[in-house]
Amino acid sequence: MGRLKLCSVTAFATLIGALYAPCASAAEQAVAVINRGVVEIETSGSAGISVRIAEDLANLVDDGATRRVVPVVGKGSLQSLTDLKYLRGIDMAIVQSDVLDYAKEQKLLPGLEVSMTYITRLYNEEFHLLAGPKIKNVSELANKKVNVDLRGSGTSITAGRLFEMLNIPVTVTNDSQEVALDKLRRGEIAALAFVAGKPAPLFMSLRGDDGLHLLSIPFNPAVSSSSYAPTRLAAADYPGLVSQDRAIDTVAVGNVLLVADLRQSMERSRNVANFVDVFFTGFQSLLEPGHHPKWREVNLTAELPGWHRYQPAEQWLQRNMQIANAPKPDDLKAMFAHFIDEHRRSAGGAPMTAQEKEDLFQQYSRWQTGAPR
Repeated sequence: MGRLKLCSVTAFATLIGALYAPCASAAEQAVAVINRGVVEIETSGSAGISVRIAEDLANLVDDGATRRVVPVVGKGSLQSLTDLKYLRGIDMAIVQSDVLDYAKEQKLLPGLEVSMTYITRLYNEEFHLLAGPKIKNVSELANKKVNVDLRGSGTSITAGRLFEMLNIPVTVTNDSQEVALDKLRRGEIAALAFVAGKPAPLFMSLRGDDGLHLLSIPFNPAVSSSSYAPTRLAAADYPGLVSQDRAIDTVAVGNVLLVADLRQSMERSRNVANFVDVFFTGFQSLLEPGHHPKWREVNLTAELPGWHRYQPAEQWLQRNMQIANAPKPDDLKAMFAHFIDEHRRSAGGAPMTAQEKEDLFQQYSRWQTGAPR
């Protein structure tokens, strides 16, 4: 009797399993479809431009079926490095190059240089230093309160390194940029620092009528020997803060697209390799209107000294060096206009107007791409 009961229970369990097996299989198939070709890319905080850059990449790569980019908003470059090494699911991250150097120098993440590779160097971001009316130059910030964004953010690392190089001791605060701007207006802090691609939305609405102004950063030998490049903030960037006749000298820091160590996950590694192929192949389309203008600063072949490039990216560049080095649209247009001018001059013809050259260039572009005339 007991054996009969046991057999009945076993049969019932088998029947239930058979009934629900198709449902479980369908659910597993749905999960597989949703996750097919997905890569996750971590950006810095939403106040920067890396979120927009990730959106551009998602729009380029997503095909609705086999490829998808999922941007993840992080808490700054230093946290992104930690997440890229340890957080499950994060395949890539956009990180400031000086933060990468800082983490390596300070040995913050063991084996960092062998566990991470880079796909490409990206755009530069500019160091903004917005001060109140009483501060006339950067040296006057000594021993005063300067907000450098949240702890571990790219801005906090860059500001700390720059103030040390300039031998200017400051009292650091770590409020969000929006809170810091309010405190600056009330005179509670002397300045706020912000690393962001120009023009940064945070400063676009400022008009300087409350005495707020951008400070110049002197480019001394200590700064020039590091990972920073000289640049300027002009009236075209911030018409309310910068006069037409006086640009603001500052420095820029590069950003890098890093890849996690995916050697233990063949599927994720394959997905990132496919991402690289689509990204690099379609890169020229990112230079067209409708995408962030910072893409025009990107050179896919630029190297990052001291770091290894992700192998599929290196292999793509070796196979397609001519495509990677193709001139950008504005450069191509300028070369075309120069050719027309030289040709007309040598032929003794009258020079073309700018509009005539533009029309001819558009005809040439349509012919080159096979688009209808």
